Amino acid sequence: MYLHSTAIMVKQKQLIVTSALLKRTVTCTLIMPDEETIARPLNLLLMNDGQEAGQLELTATLDNLYNSNKIAPVIVAAINAGDDRLQEYGTAGTPDYKKRGAKAALYTQFITTELLPLIKADTGIEYFETTAIAGFSLGGLSALDIAWNNPDLFDKVGAFSGSFWWRSKGLAKGYTDADRIMHRIIKNSAGKPALKFWLQTGTKDETADRNKNGIIDSIDDTIDLIKELLNKGYQRPDDIQYVEIVGGMHNTDTWAKAMPMFLQWAFGN
Repeated sequence: MYLHSTAIMVKQKQLIVTSALLKRTVTCTLIMPDEETIARPLNLLLMNDGQEAGQLELTATLDNLYNSNKIAPVIVAAINAGDDRLQEYGTAGTPDYKKRGAKAALYTQFITTELLPLIKADTGIEYFETTAIAGFSLGGLSALDIAWNNPDLFDKVGAFSGSFWWRSKGLAKGYTDADRIMHRIIKNSAGKPALKFWLQTGTKDETADRNKNGIIDSIDDTIDLIKELLNKGYQRPDDIQYVEIVGGMHNTDTWAKAMPMFLQWAFGN
């Protein structure tokens, strides 16, 4: 809820986490409304690849959405990736065919047992109205995997140009679509986690087209992931929002254009 007599002001602070799990220092930028200009409840968004927040024009986007009364107050925790990004992001417990993502389970534990408790302690907020996690490219795959395996902690997940090609077998080693890891995880999971999904692609995300059907892999893989979610019993548009940006590319310029759509979907008034 807003205090309508006062404009919401955005501030930032650094949260430095010494992670015993990742054996490194993790820099996290908290982008939050000034507590004097809001009333509870608050929402929380964890964002992979937080080092891109400036390129994504995240603060300006939040300012614009607050000033036009389009979103409820949200604390964004922009988590900087480390030098081991290709190992920490991915699918927990299931590295890809090049053994990337070997530390994804540790990264998930970092998020759930180190970072979330520290954010709650630092802000003094124990309960958030909505808790979401999002990411870009491989960080989007990571976000979906973390949310899927922790629906008790997350309500919503966003994947911008998610790396849903992540596979257990190389293209020249007998690959089939059944080798896509996130699709398989969803298909083989028991039950239907209480989550909502926001997925974005751009028509110029890439040029690769494995099956030569005239549709780039980024779009094919995302659409096929949506099909797996529908098979689980999720509904469109109530549970799944898909945004395809014509001319959109695999970069922060495109993701910055998509960001207002995601934030309004996740935290809209």
